[in-house]
Amino acid sequence: MSGHGDAQPMKSRKSGALKGVAEVPGDKSISHRSLIFGAMAVGETRITGLLEGQDVLDTAKAMRAFGATVTRLGEGAWTVNGVGVGGFQEPVDVLDVGNSGTGARLIMGTMATTPITATFTGDASLRKRPMGRVTDPLSLFGTRAYGRQGGRLPMTIVGAANPVPVRYTLPVASAQVKSAILLAGLNAPGETVVIEKEPTRDHSERMLLGFGAKLSVEKTSEGHVITLTGQPELRPQTVAVPRDPSSAAFPVCAALIVEGSDILVPGVSQNLTRNGLYLTLVEMGADIEFQNPREEGGEPVADLRVRFSGNMKGIEVPPERAPSMIDEYPVLSVVASFAKGKTVMRGVKELRVKESDRIDAMARGLEACGVRVEEDEDTLIVHGLGAGGVPGGAVCATHIDHRIAMSFLVCGLASKAPVAVDDGSPIQTSFPIFEGLMKGLGAEIERG
Repeated sequence: MSGHGDAQPMKSRKSGALKGVAEVPGDKSISHRSLIFGAMAVGETRITGLLEGQDVLDTAKAMRAFGATVTRLGEGAWTVNGVGVGGFQEPVDVLDVGNSGTGARLIMGTMATTPITATFTGDASLRKRPMGRVTDPLSLFGTRAYGRQGGRLPMTIVGAANPVPVRYTLPVASAQVKSAILLAGLNAPGETVVIEKEPTRDHSERMLLGFGAKLSVEKTSEGHVITLTGQPELRPQTVAVPRDPSSAAFPVCAALIVEGSDILVPGVSQNLTRNGLYLTLVEMGADIEFQNPREEGGEPVADLRVRFSGNMKGIEVPPERAPSMIDEYPVLSVVASFAKGKTVMRGVKELRVKESDRIDAMARGLEACGVRVEEDEDTLIVHGLGAGGVPGGAVCATHIDHRIAMSFLVCGLASKAPVAVDDGSPIQTSFPIFEGLMKGLGAEIERG
């Protein structure tokens, strides 16, 4: 059952060739951040291409609760009149951030160095996810957190009245944790330093610079050293949100495994910290052309021409690539099922603490579809059956996880028998137009 309402069973079946243009929504990571940074700037930030999925709408609602004026002008067009760094007011009610771990963790960081108190909750899935990885480093600023056992929501954050700058080395590769610390550092005096051993998505750093913060990134023997000078006045911006590479993954992967397909996915972010899936697919033998490369909203983008690729082969995915494709492993494991031979995905233990334990969810679902899978704490291995070789015929549990739901619906488009999911309603959190977009390309997807 979804945290946002009744469960919505869905089913997909073997489809004819997918054809047409797939205009996927705006990038979720950048959408969250554009609202948050706009709320911390002084003046009006204008946003186009904002993803209007439930996760992002919950972040907009939270920014209003902290005192910013957030207005929807039309489809994807929003304005945010901010209150300045350190200007957040105390919310009068509990903040429900729904299914969004990104929203929860970034907003906790944003308020952590302002002397106010806020209580966070979320849906059943989010209440299972650990927040200690964020609240532990935030405590170094002087912030206090009171949550359920294991550092889980509901949780009350008491912002530091006299914050101190922090130097912190990330124990795990996490853009959410990095960003939360940088956001907290905005309202702390002096320099806050974050060191990451492996690079993660850098949208926060790019956007901080765009909004006028003083920030530097240096590559050293320790890793990437990010230094932020606190207490700037952020300037409002015009933000054009590029299309989300994580959402684009679903029509792209579907076209690769459905015979005869030929689609165009325009304007997809090609940020080097987000494009690991596309590098991996090309290495497997996928027919993907990256056309018209350009820059939009400070981010590199390209149009993707994708054709059916019936001769893809399993590969070993470099573990150091994991941070740049962590959300795409579920749908990659589907593609791997239709490739020839073994695809080995190592360094993926972060998948166990996402919206669900994604390693377990994909392994059980693929096994039910007739695919041999091996796993351990940090590894997922899929033994591919080649083009058209997946039996299918299963009902797969989504565990209130949007990416698990979409991945198995992609699987059913090319398997011998239909594939059903017990609940497709979480798809609304990140890709509300998924069903309509895929049907528009010719995908056979139905409800019930």
